[in-house]
Amino acid sequence: MIVLGLTGSIGTGKSTTAAMFHDLGVPVHDADATVHDLYRGEAVAPVAERFPEALGDGVIDRKALSAVLAKSPERFAELEAIIHPLVRAREKAFLDAERQNGSLLVLLDIPLLYETGGESRVDKVVVVTCDPEVQRQRVLARPGMTEEKLRLILARQMPDAEKRRRADFVIDTGKGLEAARKQVEEVIETLKGRRD
Repeated sequence: MIVLGLTGSIGTGKSTTAAMFHDLGVPVHDADATVHDLYRGEAVAPVAERFPEALGDGVIDRKALSAVLAKSPERFAELEAIIHPLVRAREKAFLDAERQNGSLLVLLDIPLLYETGGESRVDKVVVVTCDPEVQRQRVLARPGMTEEKLRLILARQMPDAEKRRRADFVIDTGKGLEAARKQVEEVIETLKGRRD
């Protein structure tokens, strides 16, 4: 089974690209969705213990947690020490299940793949990219997003040029959905061709 890692900076179209892989029959494990699920389940107690102001209605309020981290970015390491092992456990369960299912190719959607050393857990890496101005427009169009929030997020992410340099495959979403889908199809054909 080939384990493909998918990453890309905020606003480059990573989620849309992951959905394209899924629509083309590739099982996808979404690290962000897993974190959101954990914030409603097994991560509530340990996160609330360290970040009590983030607890609301028995779940972790992501906006409240973001506000704490915006004021104290050095506390990201505390949060990651709780969350990353839980996400890895879910990822391992996903990979074990897909191996049992006989899947030839699976995708791990990991936003901070390079930043967290995730490339060591995958066989190949796909980086999603687009023109920086397109990226900026996409991100600032999101509800509640500001230039300051975008700056904080980008400060935690490896520069796009460095991600592209390290990637096995690059998918540019700035040329429209059809062009991106064609690039996704080419990646799948290349990888599955290696197994045939």
